[in-house]
Amino acid sequence: MKALIADASSGKPEMKLAEAVRPEPADNELLVKIKASALNRADLYQKAGKYPPPKGESTILGLEMSGVVEKTGKSITSYQVGDRVFGLLAGGGYAEYCVIHEDLAMPIPEAYSFEEAAAVPEVYLTAYQAIIWLGELKDQETILIHAGASGVGTAAIQLAKALRNARVITTAGNEEKCSLTASLGADLCMNYNEEDYSSSLEETFGENSVNVIIDFVGSPYWEKNVNVLALDGRLIYLSMLGGSTIEKMSLTPILRKRLTIKGSTLRNRSIEYKIELTGEFKKHVMPLIESGTVKPVIDSIYNWEQCEEAHQKMELNLNAGKIILTGM
Repeated sequence: MKALIADASSGKPEMKLAEAVRPEPADNELLVKIKASALNRADLYQKAGKYPPPKGESTILGLEMSGVVEKTGKSITSYQVGDRVFGLLAGGGYAEYCVIHEDLAMPIPEAYSFEEAAAVPEVYLTAYQAIIWLGELKDQETILIHAGASGVGTAAIQLAKALRNARVITTAGNEEKCSLTASLGADLCMNYNEEDYSSSLEETFGENSVNVIIDFVGSPYWEKNVNVLALDGRLIYLSMLGGSTIEKMSLTPILRKRLTIKGSTLRNRSIEYKIELTGEFKKHVMPLIESGTVKPVIDSIYNWEQCEEAHQKMELNLNAGKIILTGM
C-alpha cells in the first residue's frame, strides 16, 4: 500500500508518499480502506522525532480515520465488509489501509461524509475524556477552554454545553476565532493577544469563578489559571505548547482552594481504557452527533499529497477547527 512517510534526507523531515506493508487484521480487528484522515499536533511532534508511537503500534502518522471495512478478523460479528466506519488510532492514519479493534470502530452516521467523520474521533474523545472523566464537570458549572478554536477546543465547547449546560469561557488568538467559539456556544471569548484573560474574566464573572480549565498552553498560563479557579477547581493539562517550566510558583493556592491538577495524553492509554471511553462516547455523544446537536468544525481539506502544506498551516496556528486529508 501507499503511505505518507517522514523523509528527513534533506535535513528537515517532509511528508512524502512511499510504499509500506499493508497490515493484516487480527481476529478482533477490522482492515479499513481509509477514505479520510485528519491532522493533530501530535503528528508534528512525531514527524520531528519527539513523539514516538506506543510500543507495537504503527509507526505511520495519523491518529484517526474514516473509511470502508475491507476485511474482518475471524471473531468479528459487529461489522461486515462494506460498512462505513471511523475511529481512533494509535497510528497508521496517513495510509491507504489501517487496522482497528472492532470496539474502537464506530459506524459513520448516514448523513456524514468521510471528511466529517474523520474530524470526530481524536478531538471529541479527547474533549469528552478531559471534560467528563478528568474534569468531572457538573451541570451548570463554569469551564474555561484555552485554544477554543482548535479542534479539541471546538469539540469541548459543544460537549460542555450539550452534556452539562455549562457556562463556557474561551481564549483565542484573533477576533475571527473568537467569533467561531461564540457561534458554537461560548458565553465569553477573550483574545489573548489583546487582553489579560484573567482580568477580563474577573471583571465579567467575578473572582474565583471557574470550576474547570482545559489548558493546552502550559507554563505561561499557570499563575492566571490558578488565580481564576474556584474552590475545588480542576485544572486539566492536555498539552504544553507554550512551555513546561515554571521558574517561580506558590503552592499555597493549591492547598487553600483545594485544587485538583491533572495531565493526560490519550494515545498511550491502554486498549481497555480506549474501549471503555469509546463505549461511553457511543452512548452519550453519538446521539448528539447523529441529531446534529454537535458537529465537527472543519477548517480545510487537503489531498494527502499536499500533506506538507497542511502541516505548515497547523504549525503556523492558522487553522480554526480540523484539517482533513483525503484522496487515499
